Amino acid sequence: MKTMPSTIRIDEALLDHTCRLAAESDRKRKNANFHPGNDFPAHRLINAIQPGSYIRPHRHQDPNKDESIVVLRGRFGYLSFTEDGAVAETLTLSANGPVYGVDIPHGTTHTLLALEADSVFFEAKAGPFVPLSPEEIATWSPAEGSPQASKLLQDWYTRFE
Repeated sequence: MKTMPSTIRIDEALLDHTCRLAAESDRKRKNANFHPGNDFPAHRLINAIQPGSYIRPHRHQDPNKDESIVVLRGRFGYLSFTEDGAVAETLTLSANGPVYGVDIPHGTTHTLLALEADSVFFEAKAGPFVPLSPEEIATWSPAEGSPQASKLLQDWYTRFE
């Protein structure tokens, strides 16, 4: 007899645990995956992100890799960019609305920043997991951990004050 998988609860305990792991992480973020493996065709996960985490601007070129993001806790700043790195759009995403999330079309260069401690979003996109190629990372964006990345991140935060 085949055993059915357990139901995963997306509850305060899971969000608290994932936020704790994010706070302890050097990158100030941590995800909890609900899909059974990187090769699975549908990826579903939560991402806990702490303020100060730098997510290098990137885009997914695969036409099957649109991303849907819905905030479960806290607030995020969403930025999209032109090819040369100019900010094309900023949105504040919040668990309290009025904008709860975004659906990001493939080919859109974007990033997110946590505007509050212990912010968490739910993400869904097509698998399988494939690391970003150099062509998908914004060439104008500084590398994670660099002083230039820190300066750019601070500039982005001023857009949400």
